[in-house]
Amino acid sequence: MVSPVGEGFEAVAANDHIQIALIGAGIQGQGDTKIAIQVPGVKLVAVADCYDGRLAHSKELWGNDISTTRDYREILARKDIDAVIIATPDHWHKQAAIDAMKAGKDVYCEKPMIHLYSDGPEMIESARATNRILQIGSQRVSSMIYAKAKELLAAGAIGQLNMVTARWDRNSSIGAWNYTVPLDASTETCDWPRFLGTAPKIPFSAEQFFQWRKWKAYGSGVAGDLFVHLFSGTHFITGSHGPTRAMATGGLRFWKDGRDVPDVMLGLFDYQEGFNLSLRVNFVDGGEESEGLIFTGSEGTMEIAGNTVSVSRSPRQKEPGYTVGTFTEAMQKEILEAYRQKYPLTHPVGEPPTGYEKYVAPPGYSDSYDHFHNFFEAVRTRKPVVEDAVFGYRAAGAALLSNLSIERGAIVHWDPDNMKLI
Repeated sequence: MVSPVGEGFEAVAANDHIQIALIGAGIQGQGDTKIAIQVPGVKLVAVADCYDGRLAHSKELWGNDISTTRDYREILARKDIDAVIIATPDHWHKQAAIDAMKAGKDVYCEKPMIHLYSDGPEMIESARATNRILQIGSQRVSSMIYAKAKELLAAGAIGQLNMVTARWDRNSSIGAWNYTVPLDASTETCDWPRFLGTAPKIPFSAEQFFQWRKWKAYGSGVAGDLFVHLFSGTHFITGSHGPTRAMATGGLRFWKDGRDVPDVMLGLFDYQEGFNLSLRVNFVDGGEESEGLIFTGSEGTMEIAGNTVSVSRSPRQKEPGYTVGTFTEAMQKEILEAYRQKYPLTHPVGEPPTGYEKYVAPPGYSDSYDHFHNFFEAVRTRKPVVEDAVFGYRAAGAALLSNLSIERGAIVHWDPDNMKLI
């Protein structure tokens, strides 16, 4: 382990281990950490969370020698911690990340990077000013399947891209964020004031504490939780910086339990590269959970489903064809003679064209592992990560256009290059 890196500090040596801490030990945070410590040379040494039960469980998972605290600033003050995983509610992402970077820590921050648009420029500038690594946690951009899709699209496998259609549907209570509330939830076991942070000050609510995604004071709804994955994947594969125009609709159709964010959302987006993006999240889809993206081009389609990417080709005809059946026979003959002079009959030769191909990741493959591997490699070498603050802001900024469009009841405009609302 080497001292925190800032100006004048050295990077972690390639043969040294990286010591990490977890800030926010909920479902995603514990899941992230279990994968992160599978990367060779990575050791968890501390955990911060606002619920005592999760601090206690962290010791059950990773040993009594790890330190635990409700106050993440105690973690940041330690000189023996190289990097942190931030898996707090969305409204804490900016402050926790900036505090960590200013303390000399590299940061893996869960998506969406931002809760408010103003968060983005501050986080980007902090990463630049502190010379910190900041990786945003939309792991699909590290996936071998998404890398293959990017390669196929660039090679012209489906011709000229004109549309991307993506979905993430669920049909369960847990999928709709109704997470279990522990029996001992109280103001004694939960640090409610710390959890609230910049959110409106209200009396303790165990439901809001443990199911925070259901309220816009702490989370970003389906747009920030799920649309952002679809944007990240689309931007990675196409190389686009994001949409220029967005319109969205949706509402609470089923889970009317006090939440103030939609459970059904549809979004349409224009891209300056010349394609449209259509997104859907439905928490009451009446079937199995499904996620996927379909890229439609002039000569075929490419679909990502789970750990597979497939291409179906139907190349455009080289002839335009004709519709002459309603004309006189003399006119039909004249037109056909001219047509065949311009488009003479040919007989296909050579190898048959590929109509369908499918690529499948190996059994047990984890893009989450690859995403953490990429992060820790950057911590060691100071090379760029695959999903830095600029990429993360462009993905989250695009996703939150959906919330803004519904809130305003209007089309909204975005400058994806300069990352600004218009």
